[in-house]
Amino acid sequence: MEKASKKSTGTKKQSSYTPEENNSMLQELFLEELRDIYWAEKHLVKALPKMEKAASSEELANAFNEHLAVTQEQVTRLEQVFELLGEKARGKKCEAMEGLVKEAESVIEDTEEGTSTRDVALIIAAQKVEHYEIATYGGLATLAKTMGINQVKELLGQTLEEEKETDELLTQLAENNINASASQEEA
Repeated sequence: MEKASKKSTGTKKQSSYTPEENNSMLQELFLEELRDIYWAEKHLVKALPKMEKAASSEELANAFNEHLAVTQEQVTRLEQVFELLGEKARGKKCEAMEGLVKEAESVIEDTEEGTSTRDVALIIAAQKVEHYEIATYGGLATLAKTMGINQVKELLGQTLEEEKETDELLTQLAENNINASASQEEA
């Protein structure tokens, strides 16, 4: 009975959500995770042009370029989420994204320029980023639903779908020709 009561209260907050009304540990966790992914997306905006430049395949370079535009839209969408929550959009350093970007930078350094092998390494590095984002946005969208803030849930869900699409595109690029091309390169 108590759960139903809390759920209906959460649903009520959807239309008139104020941070003061929902000052819970879950709310704090939600905001911290939003700040984390906000920092991560802004960090990725800086990293994607480097990955695009390092790509040998024109298709892969274009995919990185297109995802840069999508990522910039995702930053704006996160700013809308913060606004809906009555919070200032600010990031908190995301150690995971920092590590994933460093790993991408190191695969660029460790692979030969102009090779399909570098492209394979870039795809793997990019998919690690996508999987981190998929996990984060999936969790955040579920929390927003639990907290009864459906407008926020919808915005986060939109980003989640974009991240899944990017992951699938990277898989298709790898399967269509990049992996096969790399398998023909001699050490």
